[in-house]
Amino acid sequence: MALTEAHQLEEIIEHSASNPCIIFKHSSRCSISSLAQNRLESKWAFSEKEILPYFLDLISYRALSNAVAEQFGVRHESPQILLIQNGICTYQASHLDISARELKAALSQSA
Repeated sequence: MALTEAHQLEEIIEHSASNPCIIFKHSSRCSISSLAQNRLESKWAFSEKEILPYFLDLISYRALSNAVAEQFGVRHESPQILLIQNGICTYQASHLDISARELKAALSQSA
């Protein structure tokens, strides 16, 4: 699901009380960001019942990207993935540290 509006942050917080959410922040102009996205998508094995994904193009929505960093208390990076559970960021990774395997491990640690 595209993350394009600030009000969606409240939706993410609400959804994350019962269903973990991720925010994948990426730059459509960056080759590392494209590589991280391809690696994540190629190994994605989660249903929306397990994780509800949101994708943020920070080139188009830079102010929203800054709001995400502020809301969840993380330093802005690109590309970056945030795992949101119960309204807080419980895991984050950036650049080539982004992987479905690491996301799954973080999810199972918090279960």
